[in-house]
Amino acid sequence: MSADKRYEKGMEVRRQILGDAWVDRTLKNRNEFNTEFQEAITRNVWGDIWTRPAIDHKTRRYMVMSMMIALHQWEEFKLHVRAALGHGFSRSDIKEIILQATVYCGAPAGNHAMQEAAAVFAEAGD
Repeated sequence: MSADKRYEKGMEVRRQILGDAWVDRTLKNRNEFNTEFQEAITRNVWGDIWTRPAIDHKTRRYMVMSMMIALHQWEEFKLHVRAALGHGFSRSDIKEIILQATVYCGAPAGNHAMQEAAAVFAEAGD
C-alpha cells in the first residue's frame, strides 16, 4: 500500500477512534515543525497498526490504556479514556482496565490512573 493510501486509511481509523473534534483540533495545530510527525503518526500508528485485522479495536483500546498507565503517559491515557467512553465503554470497563494494570504496574500507577479517569468522568458529566 502506498504512503498516501496508508495515510488515508490511518486518518479514517484515527477519526473513528479519537473522534473528529480531536483530530480536527490536532490538524488545525499543525505547523512547519510538527506536520511531518503528525503525518508519520497517522500513517504508522493508525494506518499500519490499527488497521491490522488480527486484533479488534476494543482489544487495542484495552491495550493502549494499559500501556499508557504503565508508561505514566497521563494525557494520552485520558485521551483514550475519553475516546473509549464515546465508543461504548462503561466506567466499569475502565475500572477493570485500571485494576488489571495496577497488578502489573504498581499501586501508585493504578492510583493515579483512577484519579485521571475520575477527572475524565467528571468532564463527561458521569
